[in-house]
Amino acid sequence: MRKDAAVANERGARARHRMSSQPSEPDEELMRALYREHAGPLLAYVLRLVAGDRQRAEDVVQETLIRAWKNAGQLNRATGSVRPWLVTVARRIVIDGHRSRQARPQEVDPSPLEVIPAEDEIDKALWLMTLSDALDDLTPAHREVLVETYFKGRTVNEAAQTLGIPSGTVRSRVFYALRSMKLALEERGVTA
Repeated sequence: MRKDAAVANERGARARHRMSSQPSEPDEELMRALYREHAGPLLAYVLRLVAGDRQRAEDVVQETLIRAWKNAGQLNRATGSVRPWLVTVARRIVIDGHRSRQARPQEVDPSPLEVIPAEDEIDKALWLMTLSDALDDLTPAHREVLVETYFKGRTVNEAAQTLGIPSGTVRSRVFYALRSMKLALEERGVTA
């Protein structure tokens, strides 16, 4: 166990030496060293923070390492290990991500909608065909008043004005048209 700690301390010292020996701009070798030494433990830490969401954890680790690369000058001045700084940055990224998700409405996954059965249009089409056939059995006068009052939604007075007949006649025709319609639908196997 002491050997592992000694190896880790030596690696950390090499990474700090590389960072301190660099000019103001970090290089690829620094990033590789940071990734080799800290990405695994950082990923394990972040996985606990994000409840096992590996994709989000990997994104956080990547963002943490990018910030380390951008702030290499600040890391150069660090006298101890870089890992506490990386852990702090990763934790803050997770917290910021959580806060931003809380600030906006939750996104809805459309996949449950794909398994909901669509309304069966065949039954509706069959009903409309049956209704249309039953309407054809009515006299033209009865059909007219039903179309005006039931299908177009007009009042008795509006239908009377549109058809040019008295409102009492419209009422009478609607009564007999509905009775005839009921019989026509019963002949077709539809009970009301």
